Amino acid sequence: MKRVYLDNAATTRLNSEVLAEMMPYFTDNYGNPSSPHSFGQQPKSAIDNARRRVAAALNAEPVEITFTSGGTEADNAAVRGVAERYASKGRHIVTTAVEHHAVLHTCELLEKHGYSVTYLPVDEYGMVSAQQVRDAIRDDTILVTVMFANNEVGTINPISEIGAVCREKGVIFHTDAVQAVGHVPIDVKAMNIDMLSLSAHKLHGPKGVGALYVRKGIVCPALIVGGAQERNRRAGTENVPGIVGLGKAIECACSEMDANAKKMSALRDRLISGITGLIPEVKLNGHPVERLPNNVNFSIKYIEGESILLMLDLNGIAASSGSACTSGSLDPSHVLLAMGLSHEIAHGSLRLTLSDETTDEDIDYVLEVLPHIVERLRTMSPLYHN
Repeated sequence: MKRVYLDNAATTRLNSEVLAEMMPYFTDNYGNPSSPHSFGQQPKSAIDNARRRVAAALNAEPVEITFTSGGTEADNAAVRGVAERYASKGRHIVTTAVEHHAVLHTCELLEKHGYSVTYLPVDEYGMVSAQQVRDAIRDDTILVTVMFANNEVGTINPISEIGAVCREKGVIFHTDAVQAVGHVPIDVKAMNIDMLSLSAHKLHGPKGVGALYVRKGIVCPALIVGGAQERNRRAGTENVPGIVGLGKAIECACSEMDANAKKMSALRDRLISGITGLIPEVKLNGHPVERLPNNVNFSIKYIEGESILLMLDLNGIAASSGSACTSGSLDPSHVLLAMGLSHEIAHGSLRLTLSDETTDEDIDYVLEVLPHIVERLRTMSPLYHN
């Protein structure tokens, strides 16, 4: 049976070049980078090199990069850090209804501590506008946090325009760019981004490591305390192999970005046209043009997304019905509901996310298998017969 992996928004396969660069830091170069002796200096130098690589990918300065355990920690550190440091200026935060739960749950926690949060609605494509942000900013607004690209439907927000509004208003702008880094060009200076979160395992790097960009001049207290690592921004002995892997992975992804995006976009569009042509009663979710090159998200009416996933898996195809962080939940996607879909249609969502390793043969196999699965499930669906 053929095996096809189309769940790359959840995680990606570790690049062999990345693994090769990481390996010495598990074995020979195992010293603590905070130690002053020679065993610690090589790991410290490797961290510095990785920091330069991450900074170069974003057009940032190395001093502006803090390594974290992943995108979730980076989001928490950004939102909670700004809330703590700038509370004297105000206690109002602007975000969107379709953020990753790393942002939404952090904002909900802050509301319990007296902060006010505006959750901007999105249009039918899952997008917010710069004008919405402008209208939502108040005198006491201290932070705007809007995701670069949605992890479920792939819609890319007008980040440069939103950044310009925030800079004009003197409000800190954070973006969760976990799904975007390595897939689309990002320039934090040109886009007026003050803070940015990213994660290694979304771009063929290792799990358990990410980074937070914080523009010079912005003070962001440490989320984790107890040591002077990361210039007092994040205590704890550094995950040296993971950090090295992130540096190599982001360098590889950005050096091959144009070619990979072109390839994935072509496969994505063929998958979209194939599904809409072969399966009736389906709806493409997300913006038709302003979307990630590797994201396909459909609502397949009258059947449950979980049933589709189980049958796809039996046929060797890995996919998802939305965010990997909520895969254990029976509730419909908060993103699709915010886009105006009904509970019934939102329950039938299918997310297929590609990588640069996806082939034409993979797409052929999905288009061969999926229509039969949908037809079979619909024969058992009372909703479809009605």
